[in-house]
Amino acid sequence: MGKKKDAKKHKSGKKKDHPEIGAADLAQAITQAARSMRTTLSRNLLEGGLYAGQDGVITTLAEADGLTAGALAQRLGVKAPTMTRTIGRMEVQGFVERRPDETDQRLTKVYLTENGKNSTELIARAVTACDELALKGFSDKEVRTLVRLLRTLDANLQGEEIETEDAEE
Repeated sequence: MGKKKDAKKHKSGKKKDHPEIGAADLAQAITQAARSMRTTLSRNLLEGGLYAGQDGVITTLAEADGLTAGALAQRLGVKAPTMTRTIGRMEVQGFVERRPDETDQRLTKVYLTENGKNSTELIARAVTACDELALKGFSDKEVRTLVRLLRTLDANLQGEEIETEDAEE
């Protein structure tokens, strides 16, 4: 009779659903989930003519228009040559334009065009659709827990300390 009770606990998911999964599987699981998220988001963005990484440029410029390529690269965590190529492509596509800085002519700053400003809605819809697909079947509490855990994991990897929200648990 004890075996039946243990099997029932296992099936309900209250105990260990996957005892074979451990900390050693973390990097692979997060990497694969991030790739899948990015692939789905890229597919959604492609409908509006945007390629992977361009959404970050647009959302960053929507928050602070008129940044240098170097500042954009630093904020987005990419190398300057990569950002320069991305800006060039986006300029051809009509999402951004480069203009000399008004006070320092040696600097060139990047600004959103009207087309770029209008694409922020497309980006928001694409992100929402991706999030909804990724979180299908999760409860609100599970989503909050997942986000909190991922933020803590990220802070650990970056050597930062973050405040915990014990009240939510």
